Amino acid sequence: LGWKFYDADDYHSPENKKKMAEGIPLNDEDRIPWLCALHDILRREDSSRQDAVLACSALKKMYRRVLVSGASAIESNQPEQPGENTVLKILFVHLDGPIDIIAGRLEKRRGHFMPPELLKSQFDILEPPSAPENFITVSLEKSLPEIVLEIEHAIFQG
Repeated sequence: LGWKFYDADDYHSPENKKKMAEGIPLNDEDRIPWLCALHDILRREDSSRQDAVLACSALKKMYRRVLVSGASAIESNQPEQPGENTVLKILFVHLDGPIDIIAGRLEKRRGHFMPPELLKSQFDILEPPSAPENFITVSLEKSLPEIVLEIEHAIFQG
């Protein structure tokens, strides 16, 4: 796509990384500052008219609202109204698949601070996207080229 790419894991605080490395799941209090920082990155790119991809485990609807609207989404628990300057147009891609497939991929990942044992805690809090969120769901059981084509189609034909 020629877009900037950000891996949200690169922006976790040292405390969050340490907590996860010790097998302790993050809670909302741990994640909110991280999500606000990610919103600021996306807002900066949007201000520069730069498209970007953010790989992020935005597991809850509230987390996705923070990515779209920033910290104000926490206070009001509602997305900001269209036209307000911090609202971003984001297409969320929900990569959906059975826990065993994802666990197998995590087992192959080397040098990452999150151990595979935390996967169940992520599934436990997962709130899949739903209307009126701007999202598509793509099955992880498809091949990588099929996944990429489905996402590209949603972006450009959407």
